[in-house]
Amino acid sequence: METRLFVATKALIVRDGRILILRESSTYTDGTNVAKFDLPGGRLTPGEAYNEALMREVREETGLSISIGKPIAVGEWRPQVRGESWQIVGIFFECSDMGGEVVLGSDHDAYEWIDPTEHAAFPLIDNLHPVFERYISSFHPHA
Repeated sequence: METRLFVATKALIVRDGRILILRESSTYTDGTNVAKFDLPGGRLTPGEAYNEALMREVREETGLSISIGKPIAVGEWRPQVRGESWQIVGIFFECSDMGGEVVLGSDHDAYEWIDPTEHAAFPLIDNLHPVFERYISSFHPHA
């Protein structure tokens, strides 16, 4: 079976020292992690700049505007989506929240602003725990 390759950008949106996480809804058509929490962001469309893709995805999923900061981590995951094998390479960015209220799109049904040091207490998608650890150790060495 052929594997489809995608590039994704993900945002660690910081507000008052907390990071925004979103719970995947059962209505998300490409979903493979229903009821688990993820970071805002998603796949680039061919020809789309990574920063424009991240701002678009965050706006679609949360209604928020962001300022993109430094990259935190690179990861990959290999879900089975509707019978297809996908390989997604994800780049995670620290982002500043430009204010406003979170308005969820249809792919998510809940959100939380969490203390990054408490990420293990939340049902995150498994590949996010190393990203949070990297964020804590690289950018908050005394946390």
